[in-house]
Amino acid sequence: MFKPIKVRHISEEVFDQIKSAILDGKVKPGEKLPTEREMMKQLGVSRIPIREALKLLANIGFVETRQGGGSYVRSLLVDRVRDPLNHIMKDNAEKIYELLEVRREIETWSAYYAAQKSTAEDIAALNRLIEETRTYYVKGKTPPARLDADFHRCVAHASHNTIREHLTYTVYDVFSEYFHFLIENVCFNQKYENAIYEQHQGICDAISRRDAEMARDAVREHLDFVGEALRSQVG
Repeated sequence: MFKPIKVRHISEEVFDQIKSAILDGKVKPGEKLPTEREMMKQLGVSRIPIREALKLLANIGFVETRQGGGSYVRSLLVDRVRDPLNHIMKDNAEKIYELLEVRREIETWSAYYAAQKSTAEDIAALNRLIEETRTYYVKGKTPPARLDADFHRCVAHASHNTIREHLTYTVYDVFSEYFHFLIENVCFNQKYENAIYEQHQGICDAISRRDAEMARDAVREHLDFVGEALRSQVG
């Protein structure tokens, strides 16, 4: 008639809460989790179950714990996708343009849904990245590649689709080698820098206005521009 009552360990409860936060998109791929001390305070538990939960999450590939640097959310797809794609592109550099097409397909729809679903906090985060980028231009410096990547990942986050966000993170992880090449070799051109800045601003404005089609078209035009710039450098 009755089933045995299962007594759960505190570490399992902690595990479930962190895992749910990752799956629900409350914490983004690449984002640092709160410190152990902060989690102790928020969850009302000791350090031991938190460490046990983080170890379990690391074992299944949800988080990465860095020595002395805390724990970070991993892309749920990166291990299965990154290495095969890197091998494909290593054997055929032309595949980078196919990857760019995949970016275009994913990111245009990220922007489309971001215009519909983004919160005030999402839009504020996009504006902060644009403003940080602007400060480099004002000083006559080239913005670091991470700012451009962070902007696009922020758009994906604003679409409030966890799978799309993790796909975007994984694509950028694979694209990073070529992306850094583009920033370091093309972005010293002031005309290119200004164009990228204005395009990002246009994407953000469209999302802020809740104009989904404009946001989608703005991303498409931006990635077409990036593709042409890459092809002009590497052929």
